[in-house]
Amino acid sequence: MNDILPRSEALTKIWSEDNYFTARSMDVFVTKLRKYLSLDENIEIVNIHGNGFQLLVKASEEA
Repeated sequence: MNDILPRSEALTKIWSEDNYFTARSMDVFVTKLRKYLSLDENIEIVNIHGNGFQLLVKASEEA
């Protein structure tokens, strides 16, 4: 968790190709996923410019 997933790796593993159209589809998907995950303030997907995406999960304060 909290590792960076390279954009090209995500495209080839999820959509089996890395081109403009699949990249745009992934952008839309990530936007919708961020909106869904925004309900939990402990989870965030961030862009790491030039590298890819990172899923950040903060430790829950309830323990």
